[in-house]
Formats: sequence, structure tokens, C-alpha cells
Amino acid sequence: MTNGPDNLTALLIVDVQRDFVPGGALAVPRGDEVVPVLNRYIAAARARALPIIASRDWHPAGHCSFRARGGPWPPHCIAGTPGAEFAEGLALPADALVVSKATGADADAYSAFAGTGLASRLSALGVKRILAGGLATDYCVLNTVRDALAAGFEVLLMTDAIRAVDVRPGDGARAEAEMRGLGATPITLAEWLA
Repeated sequence: MTNGPDNLTALLIVDVQRDFVPGGALAVPRGDEVVPVLNRYIAAARARALPIIASRDWHPAGHCSFRARGGPWPPHCIAGTPGAEFAEGLALPADALVVSKATGADADAYSAFAGTGLASRLSALGVKRILAGGLATDYCVLNTVRDALAAGFEVLLMTDAIRAVDVRPGDGARAEAEMRGLGATPITLAEWLA
């Protein structure tokens, strides 16, 4: 990592997977719109030699979050299937740290920090601040930001690179308000690069 004001920042892309974009098994409305924006964040992070982390749901076929087992969701992001792959066009670098979550059949995890060891891995890199975005605002992004703040990281919420499921109308807006209330700072690419 380079010296300078961003040398303790990491870019964290949450669950931008095929099953979560239009055409996928659990599509987030307009979820594909985050991909080109995230690619610009990735390019800027690479130019600054910042760590880039991408989380992903990596479920077994009989995961507890699936409706067949009483969960709320259709089967999605089953490990090793095309739907679990990162979304088409997402320009993750080869050296990005990939964090797989909810990998056991009997435990769900919305947060990239849940059972992954991510907090300790980031701390070992000297990371103090996280740029967070991805899918979906009102589920995995919200829970990831909650856990990042609880672990003591500063969080910059990339408001131009998130989209919500909005199971109930306004869920996304409520999630953004909660994240701001917990201490996350909303930011756009233009503001970060300024």
C-alpha cells in the first residue's frame, strides 16, 4: 500500500453476484447498475494500491435460507454454480481477496464479517477505513456495515454503488438512514476522488 491519506483504506464489494443482478435467481432491481460504478472505484483503488475485497454468498444446495428449508429466499448463489459467480463485467483484479460467507447448510450470514475472519484480516493489513458498496443495500450491505462499524472500522458508504431489494417499499432508504445513524459516511466516487 502507498503512503498517504488513503493508505489505511480498503475497498469492500459486497455480493455482486450473478444471482443478485437482473436475470438471476434473487435479482436486486437495477442491481447491474452498480457494476460500472464499482469498476471505477476498483480502478481508483488499484491506482492507490489499496486492498480490494469482494464478499460472496457461497451456499450449499440445501442452505437454511432457502424456502425449501423454511427460509425466506429462493435457492441462490449455490457454491460452484454460475449464479454464484461474480456479476458479468465486474473487473475484480486477480489479487482481490475473496471472502465466502454462509458456507454451512445450517447458518445464514448477511454480513461479510460473519464467520469469515475478515475483521482480523483487515486489521493485519493495517486497514482502518472501509469503502463499502454492492448488493443489497437493505440486507448484506447493511449487515456488513453494521459489523464493520462494530469492529471499529470507519465506513464510507458508496451511495452510488448500492441497490436495494425493497421487499417492503422504502427498505433501502431505511437501511441507508440506519447506516448513517450508526456512523457510516455517505460518499460518491466523485467525492472520494476530489
